[in-house]
Amino acid sequence: MKFYEYGDKNAPTMMLIHGAGWSYWLYLQEARLLQPNYHVILPVLDGHGEEAHRPYCSTEKSADQLLTYIDDHCDGRLFALSGVSLGGQIAIELLSRRSDLAEKAIIESGLCIPQPALLRYSQFVYKHFGNLLFSPKFNQWALTIMPKKLQLPDEIAALYLRDIPAVNVETMNRVFETYYHYTLKDSLKDNQAEMIYWYGSKEPHCIKQSGLLFQSTVKKCQLIELPGYRHSEISAYHPEEWVEKATAFFNS
Repeated sequence: MKFYEYGDKNAPTMMLIHGAGWSYWLYLQEARLLQPNYHVILPVLDGHGEEAHRPYCSTEKSADQLLTYIDDHCDGRLFALSGVSLGGQIAIELLSRRSDLAEKAIIESGLCIPQPALLRYSQFVYKHFGNLLFSPKFNQWALTIMPKKLQLPDEIAALYLRDIPAVNVETMNRVFETYYHYTLKDSLKDNQAEMIYWYGSKEPHCIKQSGLLFQSTVKKCQLIELPGYRHSEISAYHPEEWVEKATAFFNS
């Protein structure tokens, strides 16, 4: 697992965890906007981007690795923790491990209700079309047909085209196997952080249901629907809005 860091290490530290298939650059624009006031850590999960050669194991193993880094480099605590999709699920797992890990947490679309039907569907799709979906030509074409509001800046698009084809089908199948089987841990109810769970109004129903379950489990959590947004949209395509909403929460 690789880590990128932005901002003064003496400033309040936050960790932002990317979703499946992507890499640290999903949050690169947010990190640059936040770095004048925060120390921002962006991990690259095993099996992704520059770490594509390392086998992805599980949500729990990823949490183990991140906790080791937090212990070694952040004295065991963060000011804030956030993650999207798979990264949101890993953030949930981290919060279930330590009640005082972070003061604030933003979970974006973190699945925490098992979805066996979606697992079977995803495995079928990637078995038959995975090599196409991660091919350079397909992803180059996919970027050209995105709506204007979902266009990536040139720098991020170049990193996208560099790293997405590096992800292999075996990695994604392992991600699906653990992601769609994940359940909330009972220990999460002891966490002391103030939290927000974000989900887009155009996301699958299971994501909203996960948000409702998450909110009912933790002590202090706002459940916020993002009107008109799809899965991962605010973090991947609207970094200024992400930062505006996040800093308002951090300063509350």
